[in-house]
Amino acid sequence: MSKIAVSSQGPGLNDQVDPRFGRAAYFVIVDPETMTSEVVDNSAAKTMSGGAGIQAAETVVKAGAKVVLSGFIGPKAFQALRTVGVTMGQDVDGMTVREAVELFKAGKVSIAEQATKPGHWA
Repeated sequence: MSKIAVSSQGPGLNDQVDPRFGRAAYFVIVDPETMTSEVVDNSAAKTMSGGAGIQAAETVVKAGAKVVLSGFIGPKAFQALRTVGVTMGQDVDGMTVREAVELFKAGKVSIAEQATKPGHWA
């Protein structure tokens, strides 16, 4: 199974999923078979005036993720991820990174067919 990038409020598996993809504090990159993880700091995105979603998409792809789990994925990030074949699961906020990955592994995360919200939002 491919690596999974989860937008997170903290650097670990027991931290809460960050509902925002592009401006998430961290991305926890998880190997779903071993549940080992690495963290990518995304704090620079908070100071960007624009393009945070596209930058975040590039970051998780460079980390080797083929799946992204988040609360919300905006239209620009969604298109960037879709273009390179990344599978996106949304609406996993309100739980830990570990819980989101376990739900995905169990087939209980709906795969996004479009961005969560149209237009620019933070």
